[in-house]
Amino acid sequence: MRNPDATRARWAIELESRARAHWTEARTDELLRGKQVLIRPADAAILLRAIGLVNGDASMPPPQVRKFLQINHMVGMLKPAFDELRTRHPRIRLLDAGCGRSYLSLLLAWCGKHVWQHAVEVVGVDRNPAVIEECRKRAAIAELDDVCAFEAAPLEAFDPAGGTFHGVLALHACDTATCDALALGVGLAAELLAVAPCCQAELARGWAGLAERGTVGELSPIWRTPHLRRETAAHVTDAMRALLLRAAGYDVAAIEFVPSEHTRKNTLIRAHRPAAAAPEVATTAATDYAALVRATGGVGLALATRLGIS
Repeated sequence: MRNPDATRARWAIELESRARAHWTEARTDELLRGKQVLIRPADAAILLRAIGLVNGDASMPPPQVRKFLQINHMVGMLKPAFDELRTRHPRIRLLDAGCGRSYLSLLLAWCGKHVWQHAVEVVGVDRNPAVIEECRKRAAIAELDDVCAFEAAPLEAFDPAGGTFHGVLALHACDTATCDALALGVGLAAELLAVAPCCQAELARGWAGLAERGTVGELSPIWRTPHLRRETAAHVTDAMRALLLRAAGYDVAAIEFVPSEHTRKNTLIRAHRPAAAAPEVATTAATDYAALVRATGGVGLALATRLGIS
């Protein structure tokens, strides 16, 4: 009778050997083109195989190269924040809200174990049970199931059961799911919040209602034009989110996290909770949020109510 552990160990050794042979220095340089990355294919073959970015022979198909570079770039952009967390916490606990297929969860857990040599535990939450089951399988293949756990639940129903989370992340959580992640992170007093919003439709729906009612305002030409309404609302939504996080006591930056040729959904809202509160900054941000709502038609985000900000 075969020993599953021995079979898996043999598979891992063979894959790592193929990766070292395939990813020569010249081939790696051609892949990276001068980019500095934390996760290199010769060193992380098991992880990259688990998340579907390399083939069984350790080669990387062209369609997967873009994803490989994207996720490496995002991890690199989060590294300074993780460096700070590592100075304060011997064990970092993260919540990946709307984790999807868990690319980010597994990469951060792998970096903690193999790059930073620092305990990083991740809980991934997604409403799709089939996706969660796939995440669990990927974590087992990548030998990260000791530091990664996954739960099938809507974010609004997720119960952290009193657990401490130092960071809350959401990569392309759709529409108000990004606000769900932010509200959850603020409620947990997480020190780090990092979200890459997607399909910001809440504000656009409100503006569409203004157009249907014949409301007149300086932005009514935008409210009445579906394409312009969607595009403008996406940026205004993220501006409102940044102001609301500042009003909740966070330092916030909204930055481009991948080049626009890779994806148009390329804004990263990164926030951290400073050690010393600045009430005047929070008050100004709340005032600026209210002014932005008035200037754009009087439609705000439900996130404001959830955070107790009017």
